[in-house]
Amino acid sequence: TVNFTVDSSDLSAQAQTILRTQAAWLNRYPTYQILIEGHADERGTREYNIALGQRRAESVASYLAAQGIDASRVSTVSWGKDRPIDPGSNEAAWSRNRNAYTNVVTEAGS
Repeated sequence: TVNFTVDSSDLSAQAQTILRTQAAWLNRYPTYQILIEGHADERGTREYNIALGQRRAESVASYLAAQGIDASRVSTVSWGKDRPIDPGSNEAAWSRNRNAYTNVVTEAGS
């Protein structure tokens, strides 16, 4: 999981460090496919948050591609504000809900 600031899909230095670790693992295990799930906090319209979550997921996918991960192994989806990690309605909850989560989906051929 990598987190984002408000209304942003830019990857922080911390996020890039996390993604380099993910890329190293994915390069070691080239048969696995992943799904990157983009999320947003509850503020804003559903449509805005779906688009923001998609930009976040695509930002992660692009970074992984730059690290040598074949795009055919990566899918993205945006849940916007529909699947929060934290159901709270405060800054701490919103901060946790602004993320992109990399989920190992399957091993190719499985």
